[in-house]
Amino acid sequence: MEFLLASAVGVMTAAGIFLILRRRTFPVILGLSLVTYAVNAFLFATGRLALNAPAVLNKYEDVAYTDPLPQALVLTAIVISFGMTAVIVMIALSAYLSARNDRIDLPVSEEAGEER
Repeated sequence: MEFLLASAVGVMTAAGIFLILRRRTFPVILGLSLVTYAVNAFLFATGRLALNAPAVLNKYEDVAYTDPLPQALVLTAIVISFGMTAVIVMIALSAYLSARNDRIDLPVSEEAGEER
């Protein structure tokens, strides 16, 4: 189980970094989302991977429990990343509408509105 989660976090991080290095805005936004999902999965795994374990200690039973703090951190991070993604999409959309191009690294001649 740990190997599967570690592999998933590694693949999501690698794919996210690959997409962040693209020259278009949409893949960059997808890459940021993938890196966010990888960090959330990593944070969730720090709370212990246990099946059917309660999130609260029970003083009458001696069972393993999962830590609720990483779960709360992940829920908060999901809400924040959703808001951040919405803001980034709006900024990218306004940049596309003003420049009529979604490339990130425009040369100076194309930024001034001149077409080649």
